[in-house]
Amino acid sequence: MNAPTLSATEITTVRLQLRKAHAADIDGLIELQTDPQVRAHLGGPRPRSIVEQYFDANGTSAIAAKPGTYVIADKETDQFIGTLVLDRRSADLPGHVTQEGSELELTYLLRRGSWGAGLAFEAATAMLRAAADELPDQPVLVVTQTANERSLKLAIRLGFQCVGTFEAHDAEQTLAVADLHSFKARSPLSDPL
Repeated sequence: MNAPTLSATEITTVRLQLRKAHAADIDGLIELQTDPQVRAHLGGPRPRSIVEQYFDANGTSAIAAKPGTYVIADKETDQFIGTLVLDRRSADLPGHVTQEGSELELTYLLRRGSWGAGLAFEAATAMLRAAADELPDQPVLVVTQTANERSLKLAIRLGFQCVGTFEAHDAEQTLAVADLHSFKARSPLSDPL
């Protein structure tokens, strides 16, 4: 399946703005890759020197240019909170629900100071609703280490169903799936009285 991913360049919510990355986000992007707690279920922190070298060489262009890749920012201050991505899961990776693979996959990373405030839920809901309005119905995946209880709870709260586990990166991973169109915003006219 080579269908496109989300093309919107900006999505707003009550508290958040999902937008393309810019130069002021680099410190936050570096923090996400080097924070031991943020990366606890993602193979551990990356060496700061390597991450800084990457951003020195590329700036935010590698991130900002990808459709479906967003910075989560505070709507009022524009302060960096995290990242949210809706992209195609490579068919070469384990964890698929279709024979051909390449399903949409939702990934999210937030700064530690933003955990527990419902921001990932708010951002992911807005992104998935925008995608449901733009793209044909199809499966959307969340893949997370089974030990990452916070991420699993978020996926379930969003409406994903856990459908299996597999081993990758020396840890058990949980595969969860939802139909994209299950995220379509309901019209007030369709709500029962």
